[in-house]
Amino acid sequence: MTHNDAQARAPLEGGMLWAAAIVLATANFVAVLDMTIANVSVPNIAGGLAATNNQATWVITSYAVAEAITVPLTGWLAARFGGVRVFVTAMALFGLFSALCGLAGSLGMLVAARVLQGLAGGPLMPLSQTLLMRIFPPSKASAAIGLWAMTTLVAPVLGPIIGGWICDNWSWPWIFHLNLPLALACAAGSWRLLKRYEQPVVRDPVDRIGLVLLIVWVGALQLMLDEGKDLDWFASPKIIALAAVAATGFAAFLIWELTAEHPAVDLRVFRHRGFTAGVVTNSLAIAALFAANVLTPLWLQTWMGYSASDAGTATAWTGLVAVFFAPVAAMLSARVDARRVVFGGVLALALITLWRTDASTDMDYWQISYPLMAMGAALPFFFIPLTGLALGCVDAHETASAAGLMNFLRTVSGAFATSLATTAWDDLRRANHAELAGYVDPERSVVRQLQASGLDGDGARLTLDRLLDAQSVMLATNEVMSLVAVAFFVAACAVWLAPRPAGPADRGLPAH
Repeated sequence: MTHNDAQARAPLEGGMLWAAAIVLATANFVAVLDMTIANVSVPNIAGGLAATNNQATWVITSYAVAEAITVPLTGWLAARFGGVRVFVTAMALFGLFSALCGLAGSLGMLVAARVLQGLAGGPLMPLSQTLLMRIFPPSKASAAIGLWAMTTLVAPVLGPIIGGWICDNWSWPWIFHLNLPLALACAAGSWRLLKRYEQPVVRDPVDRIGLVLLIVWVGALQLMLDEGKDLDWFASPKIIALAAVAATGFAAFLIWELTAEHPAVDLRVFRHRGFTAGVVTNSLAIAALFAANVLTPLWLQTWMGYSASDAGTATAWTGLVAVFFAPVAAMLSARVDARRVVFGGVLALALITLWRTDASTDMDYWQISYPLMAMGAALPFFFIPLTGLALGCVDAHETASAAGLMNFLRTVSGAFATSLATTAWDDLRRANHAELAGYVDPERSVVRQLQASGLDGDGARLTLDRLLDAQSVMLATNEVMSLVAVAFFVAACAVWLAPRPAGPADRGLPAH
């Protein structure tokens, strides 16, 4: 072996190690950012491509479905082709397909490009996590996971803000064009720094039946969650059919993958109690977090008179504060039983959400922002140690599969929570409005006062109805936040199902 060969295979150290970590974290940031960056751009895309807003939402749905299919396949792809090769290829393709999205001249072409972008982006999050775990020694694992977690927490918050700013100041194709140079730079840097960490590949037979079943049930489930609210859920034959396909496909997938000799998705990692407990805790907490996060900007923009930029600024405090507390959480999780840190972090989120149930329509910007800042401070103490705790319980060769499944279930739980929260919010708003209408102004004295101020009869009734709507929404928001707080509390308790970490390797990542 020559000196150059030996140098190429030697583990990274010092600045080169952290350069690799920054490249991986940046790749993760770009992939996670694209989950939300197009959300506020739908009206601009619809106008630019001569489509309706409902048609343009397929830009979001197509990406989510495609990504959800490839995330759980990460372990199989890494084993068959090599984790570094898959990551570098996926990163480069993600950039190229992003550019194709920006060049789309029709909605159909854009949706097709988003499907390809989602397929390429799916493995990026779990593989960036897995490769960080592979290159860092156990003593520095918590710091590496802290860097990764920081990008995962901040990117979804910044997505709508960046997307809105780009659409307001440039044009919607730039939300995709900007990915190209970042993705190609990350791909080139990753290959140069990480190829020494590539592991031998395993040429097992392709599980075609498992792949087909995965595509069927995940696709049906994602479509059901995306369209359920608009179609009034199970009042729609389409939603009933999608639910039946998803349930049947999932049952068949579960049976097949647990009995197949070479499964596409290795569900056997759930035999590790620590991993299963970590996934349950993570899914419950992420579901609660998504439910709170999706309602806040809706409430601010629809009923509190906030512009999209102001609502984005208020909610961005969560991600900004999380950045500052991430290193503290990483250091603490390296020294203390991870279960204690996670329990404290999630319990804090439950208490902060209870604080938010006292919201009113008279709140100013800072009264709204302070609880969101507090949530940002608590988030790293849940997310960082829980990732290490869950993945530290699996065997080293199972890390990619475990990371893929953990990220997949986080995505699914977030999608479930978003659909359930918005549906419950609307239902509670209508119920509260009907109840309040029976108590407010039974003698019509308020209507007479409004008429005396210059409003006609219809104007007075509309003004009163608007006031009732605002209070109904405020009550509904507080009621949903109460349910979110309960979910956080259950998640905090679930972490104690995990065994006590035995040492640094368990707290952080599997030993090399």
